[in-house]
Amino acid sequence: MTRDEILRGPSMPVFSPSYPRGPFRFIRREYLIITYETDPEALRAALPEPLEPAPGNLAYYEWMKMPDSSGFGDYEESGTGVVATYQGKPCNFSVQMYLDDEPPITAGREIWGFPKKYGVPRLKVMKDTLTGTLHYDEERVAMGTMTYKHHSLADRLDQVRDGIGQLNVNLKLLPDVDGNPKVAQLVGYRLKDITVHGAWEGEARLHLIPHANCRVADLPVRRVVRGRHQVVDFTLPYGHVLHDYLA
Repeated sequence: MTRDEILRGPSMPVFSPSYPRGPFRFIRREYLIITYETDPEALRAALPEPLEPAPGNLAYYEWMKMPDSSGFGDYEESGTGVVATYQGKPCNFSVQMYLDDEPPITAGREIWGFPKKYGVPRLKVMKDTLTGTLHYDEERVAMGTMTYKHHSLADRLDQVRDGIGQLNVNLKLLPDVDGNPKVAQLVGYRLKDITVHGAWEGEARLHLIPHANCRVADLPVRRVVRGRHQVVDFTLPYGHVLHDYLA
């Protein structure tokens, strides 16, 4: 295998790459997003500098069902994030994510620094309720519910699209061969080519169970602010470095 052949490989293993080159297109990606107030101390502990909490001590828990994802296939995902600011501008920071498919776990960690681990999330409609669950090592650690399509946002889809397109931030940590940090960055990215097929809001509830290795409950629920259900298409492009901790 020549140097040029090695450098043309999109990912490891070179004989059977875990994922192809991007960008990556997602079709009819379905979300349940529950935004809630949490403890300010817990929020601050989860948020890396120089990010700052946005007013209101807001976190969110989301489930995502991805039936058609280029390079990644059909999978589901779940996790927590924090509503924050970077240099005074709003952003969303990903705290932890759990999913059931190896290629997006590997690509997400290696390229953008998504905080992904293996888990078993599920999002489905149970009679009149949109229901999300997360199991980790066969134990249920999260459940979210929302009334199904009670309040349509059909007259505000432009606002929904603008919110989806705002800055997202990850903390990317990769060790060198000696175990010391090789990459320590805040990575920013913005979703592109967004189409919103539908969006709804309604009553929602969120239950998080403490677990040592799946710490979704470390951002405790104090008050649910809103539930959002949406179905969208978008392209996930490559990111850019906002802050380099090793510089």
